[in-house]
Amino acid sequence: MRLIELHILQSFPVSCLNRDDVGAPKTAVFGGANRARLSSQSLKKAIRDHARENLPAARFGGERTKLIYEPFVAALKRHGITEDQEAAEHARNIADKLAKLDGKSKDEPKVGTLTFLAPSEIDSIGRKVAELLKEKPKSKDYEKSLDKFCKEAGLMDGADIALFGRMAASMPSLTLEGAAMFSHALSTHKADNDLDFFAAVDDRKPEEADAGAGMLGTLEFASAVYYRYAAVNLDLLADADHLGSLAGTDRKQIMDAFIRATLMAVPGARKNSMNANTLPGYVLGIAKESGQPVQLINAFEDPVRPKGGLMAESIARLKQHHETLKATWGISVAAEVAIPDVNLNAFCEALTQYVR
Repeated sequence: MRLIELHILQSFPVSCLNRDDVGAPKTAVFGGANRARLSSQSLKKAIRDHARENLPAARFGGERTKLIYEPFVAALKRHGITEDQEAAEHARNIADKLAKLDGKSKDEPKVGTLTFLAPSEIDSIGRKVAELLKEKPKSKDYEKSLDKFCKEAGLMDGADIALFGRMAASMPSLTLEGAAMFSHALSTHKADNDLDFFAAVDDRKPEEADAGAGMLGTLEFASAVYYRYAAVNLDLLADADHLGSLAGTDRKQIMDAFIRATLMAVPGARKNSMNANTLPGYVLGIAKESGQPVQLINAFEDPVRPKGGLMAESIARLKQHHETLKATWGISVAAEVAIPDVNLNAFCEALTQYVR
């Protein structure tokens, strides 16, 4: 397996980047100590959003939604089905074929499960259905053709779907294993949630009434240095079912965007009230021509204990653990590059040269 791996150390101040069912920062026990945690799902969502908003050329335009009906109406109209009723009818048929329409929906038709589709897939299916209707408006093969169009839409350029994968229960042919792998981010040290007590003032309350606040409350937060791990299976990324139809230069551009988004994106929970946007303190990038993904979290199985700060000791632990693994297990790497030893552009260039 050819791989690019990212080992990231990032310090976040007072924050609640990823909440559990009661609104508290997520945690996990590792090495017998409580750790702050960010779920891989929250990180992947942040990365997809960052790439779509800031790196538009990288083809991260897919949407995971139950509301796939309207995009297919638009695609059919784009390809010549001008009658609203006709476009609506066939858009419903496509949506039902892909993910089964929810019969309980009273407003806009929606399917029963979240469906992850790239714009190119929606356009391809819409175009083929429109062409079929123009050629054979009352074709007996309509259902069979519709099934074929949905099954064989082809991912083409859906970078986010190729990287993050998708599950499609109603249309198994669309199920795709993601080329990217993520760990849950864990603090390198023991971390406990704390409470923020807050009070809100009633601006129109007369001062002489009483000294009480208009509202009182508490929020939980954490602050920690996290270890994050992400990797991409380059062989799978270039597979025919993933991005094999693209040129190597396009896949390099997508990989460049993935690296940048992975390093820059921050989960958005309480982004205004706590604003924990930071950048990584250290990133180790590794390219492997063969081997398996190996994260370095066990560098912190014995929690880092603060001396003059947590980041410096976490970096030292990460480097030492990596060298020990290479020597002990004979792990071979084609290239290693680190931030801040080089800047972001040089970092991306050093790794993307291994994308073919």
